[in-house]
Amino acid sequence: MIIVTRLNRTRFAVNPDLIERIQAAPDTTLIMVDGATFIVRETMDEVITQITDFRARVLAAAADPTRSFTPPSPPRPEFGEMR
Repeated sequence: MIIVTRLNRTRFAVNPDLIERIQAAPDTTLIMVDGATFIVRETMDEVITQITDFRARVLAAAADPTRSFTPPSPPRPEFGEMR
């Protein structure tokens, strides 16, 4: 799962395997395979980086089954931004 932020600053996790496409016009929109859409604060590049990192962690865990899973640290809010 990757963690993204809605425009109202609430965070949620999404399964990146269910993302059909990502649009940035001008807000970043995740379009899911079931047709659901989510507008998020992260840029398209940030979402793609999160997906790449997620898949790298999955592959690393599969290559070493003795390795314990450590979820990524949540992003820190920008200065002056409320959680």
